[in-house]
Amino acid sequence: MSWHNYLSSVLGLCILSACSTTDVSHYAQEKPTLDMKQYFNGTIDAWGMFQDRKGEVVKRFTVVILCSWQGDVGTLDEDFTYSDGSKQKRVWTLKKQANGQYIGTAADVVGVAIGTTSGNALRWKYVLALPVGNKIYNVNFEDWMFLMDDKVMLNRAEISKFGFKLGEVTLSFTKRP
Repeated sequence: MSWHNYLSSVLGLCILSACSTTDVSHYAQEKPTLDMKQYFNGTIDAWGMFQDRKGEVVKRFTVVILCSWQGDVGTLDEDFTYSDGSKQKRVWTLKKQANGQYIGTAADVVGVAIGTTSGNALRWKYVLALPVGNKIYNVNFEDWMFLMDDKVMLNRAEISKFGFKLGEVTLSFTKRP
């Protein structure tokens, strides 16, 4: 094999492995089992931060989430307060599908979010219309949430555009008694 072909093969494998992600079914046996209607019910407090692709913390925030369900339709009413004093509201509507997945919509979500649960994990994939300065950028979010116990959930989201990582969001949720 020539040096050029070898290098092309190695680069191709690196690109493919960078695009691969763990399947949510990998967590099927993990406990406690995440029941979306049970955990996202009542009031949840969250603390988070956004880090750019270099790992620098750009913004910190808190969120108060009021959660309720009517049958298989849930509402997550989120109020964000950022470290710079700015505020934001996002209201999610979640719908449980026959196949066990969840479809989520919100005013700043382009199309629908697709959520899949397995064991203690939830994987959300969606496109968010993200305001930056005077512009809005459609960026890809891949959220991974892990239920730690009946009160605490941890969340890590990777943000990308055109396959390039822009940054990460880290969140800790605590369900109020």
